[in-house]
Amino acid sequence: MKQPNIVFFFTDQQRWDTCGCYGQPLPITPNLDRMSSDGVKFEHAFTCQPVCGPARACLQSGRYATEVNVPTNHRVLPLDGKYIAHYLAEAGYEVGYLGKWHLASGPEEGGEANYRTRPVPPERRAGYKDFWLASDVLEFTSHSYDGHMFDADGNRRDFPPGRYRVDAQTDWMLEHLRSRSGEKPFFLFVSYIEPHHQNDHGHYEGPIGSKQRFADFAAPGDLAGTAGDWRQEYPDYLGCINSLDENLGRLRTELHNLGIADNTLIIYTSDHGSHFRTRNSEYKRSCHDGCARIPMVAYGPGFTGGKTVNELVSLIDIPPTILAAAGASVPDSFRGRPLQQLADGAADDWPDDVFLQISEDHCGRAIRTKRWKYSVRAPDKTGADSSSDVYVEDFLYDLDADPHERNNLVADPAFAKIRDEMAARLKQRMASAGEDEPIIQSAEQHPAGA
Repeated sequence: MKQPNIVFFFTDQQRWDTCGCYGQPLPITPNLDRMSSDGVKFEHAFTCQPVCGPARACLQSGRYATEVNVPTNHRVLPLDGKYIAHYLAEAGYEVGYLGKWHLASGPEEGGEANYRTRPVPPERRAGYKDFWLASDVLEFTSHSYDGHMFDADGNRRDFPPGRYRVDAQTDWMLEHLRSRSGEKPFFLFVSYIEPHHQNDHGHYEGPIGSKQRFADFAAPGDLAGTAGDWRQEYPDYLGCINSLDENLGRLRTELHNLGIADNTLIIYTSDHGSHFRTRNSEYKRSCHDGCARIPMVAYGPGFTGGKTVNELVSLIDIPPTILAAAGASVPDSFRGRPLQQLADGAADDWPDDVFLQISEDHCGRAIRTKRWKYSVRAPDKTGADSSSDVYVEDFLYDLDADPHERNNLVADPAFAKIRDEMAARLKQRMASAGEDEPIIQSAEQHPAGA
C-alpha cells in the first residue's frame, strides 16, 4: 500500500468545546466539522501535560515529559534522542516542521541554551531535516499582525505587513507544499500558536473584528459565574480558532488541487486548553477539563467514515499513530497506542483512563476516567520539580453528577473508597511512566491540601 502523506495540524491552548463537532453553538469551525463528518472524531481526548513545552516533548518523543527531562517549559529536548522525525525519515519520509517549536532553549550541562528569539540550529530540531521554518518561542518573535520566524539556514522571514499570523503561516505552508518534488511521501508538523494568549500584551488576539463577531457567545459551563478573564477574552479566543479553521479549509483545498488529498492523513489537535484564570492565576497547568480536554479529529487513510470514538485517548497516543500510519514499527519505548486500533474497531482492551503530569503551577499528577477525575499535588515541591516521593490528594470530581467540576469531593469521607481506587490507578500509571511509586496522603488528614 502506498504510504500516505501526513499533516499534523497543531493548535495551542484550544479547548475541545470551541468546535461545532463538540457542541459549540456558534459557527466557529465549519471546516473541522466537515472533516469530522468525513473522518474520525475522538470525543474524549486529553493532553498528557497541560503546558506547552512538555506536551510538545511528548509528541516528539512518544514518552512522558519527565522521561525526556522536559517537565517544564524552557527545557532542551535531549540532543542525543531519537524522535518521530528520525523514525519517519528511516521509513522513507520527507520530514518538515513549521511554526512554534519550544524545545530548544533552557538549562543544560555547561550553561543556558537560549534560542527563544534566535534561529534554532539544526542539531536542536529533533530530526526535521528536509524543511524548517520556525521560532523556538513564537510568542517572543511575533504578535498577531507582525513578527517573524527563521528558515532552515537561520534567515529571518517576516510576516507580510497587515497579514494575520495564522494566515501568514498557512501561506508559507501552502508555498512549501507547492514546491515539493513529490518523490517521497511527506510528514509536515504545522504548529500554530493560536489561540494562545499573547504574552507581552496579556490578551488573546483574534483577527480584527473578533470581539464584535463573537460577542454573543454562550459561556462554557465551567466558566459561567466564575471570575477569571473569559468575559473579555473569549470572543478573541474564538476569533483565533475561527481563523485556524479557515486555514484548515485552505489546506484541504490545496491538497485537493495538488491531487494528493485522498492519500493524505490530516490530524487536528491541540497541546492543551484554557481555563481562563479560573483554576489558578494562569490559563493552564491544572487537572481540570477546561485545560486538559482537547479537540482531536483525523481524516485520511485509516480514518474515514464519520465515526465518533468514545474511548478516552491522549496526546501520548499521537506518536504511535503517526508511525503506524507511515507503516513504520512503533518502538517499545513509546507509551501510547495507535489510534487506528480504535478507528477500525480492533481494540478490545483500550485503557479506560488517561494520565496527566502537571508542572509549573505545582508538581502534580492526575488521572481521569469517564466518571472520575482525581488529582494530587506534592506538598513540599514547587512547579519546577519533576516529581515527588509524597503527594497529597487535591481534587476528586464525579463527572457524571458534576461535569463542570464545581464540587470537589476530595475531603468527603463518603468517597474514601473511590479515592483509594483512583489512587491505586494513579500509582500504576505513574509506574508505567517510569516514576517511582509515591506515597499519596489523604486530603482528610491534610485539609489545607484540598
